[in-house]
Amino acid sequence: MSDSSALRSAVPLEWRVNGLKLAGLSWGDPSGRPLLALHGWLDNAASFSQLAPLLTDFYVVAVDLTGHGQSARRSADASYQIWDDLPEILGILKALGWNTFDLVGHSRGAIIATLLASAYPERVRHLVLLDAVTPQPVAEGAFPLQMRKALEDKPRLHNRTNRVFACLEEAVASRTRNGLSESAAKQLVERNLHACSGGMTWTTDPRLQGASAVKLTEAQIRAVLGALDMPTLLMRAGDTAHQASKYIESVQLSIDNLVVYTIKGGHHFHMESGVGEVAQHMEHFLSETNKTESAL
Repeated sequence: MSDSSALRSAVPLEWRVNGLKLAGLSWGDPSGRPLLALHGWLDNAASFSQLAPLLTDFYVVAVDLTGHGQSARRSADASYQIWDDLPEILGILKALGWNTFDLVGHSRGAIIATLLASAYPERVRHLVLLDAVTPQPVAEGAFPLQMRKALEDKPRLHNRTNRVFACLEEAVASRTRNGLSESAAKQLVERNLHACSGGMTWTTDPRLQGASAVKLTEAQIRAVLGALDMPTLLMRAGDTAHQASKYIESVQLSIDNLVVYTIKGGHHFHMESGVGEVAQHMEHFLSETNKTESAL
């Protein structure tokens, strides 16, 4: 990292993929090392507004996943399962001309990143996961109940309207109640609002809060993790690390080339005071693995 990070302001991007308008943000020189960034559930590309400027060797492109931020919502017949974003992500990669790239994801975005990397391991040079790896497995016998939840949620959420806020400050306060700092919440909220009668409301599609029709089983998750042959870095939040120790142990057994760090802070540690530490770990990890690759 260098002082030049202060000059790396975000540049808005837009694509048209599969009939959907998709938006994003980029930081850095397009000739730099390509790094695709995927945000978490109900967040948007601004999730990386603190981290991306510090990664000065990279051209970082963060996407508003469908139904989030300034990207379009899916059609009435569509769903928001974690693999539904993959075709649009592949379309964005094609538009960028990126055959190979580094990949980072936070929370739900980390889970989607894991799926993408497992399906196309030859394209992902390095995988960085922020406080998530895979969804929790669901037993095969739970499939009928899971399907029923999704079928009941779909009509219930289809016509639901999002909450209306009188002002920006009120919307920001709704996010800080969950432990997010005010500055981080403001960055996310400003990209996730639009004007409406009575004030402003979320751009987020309410259907994102519905149950998924299908959940991965334990065996399917092991297969996904076993396909990750690229160097993989997992950073987890120190505030909740003790709650997931057994899960992390199982992940370590399934991914051959895995490095794990614990970062002080909560779930959005990449937007908080520890963002410098996150950037340092990423740069060290990526530079060390590059040296290894060059020696092969």
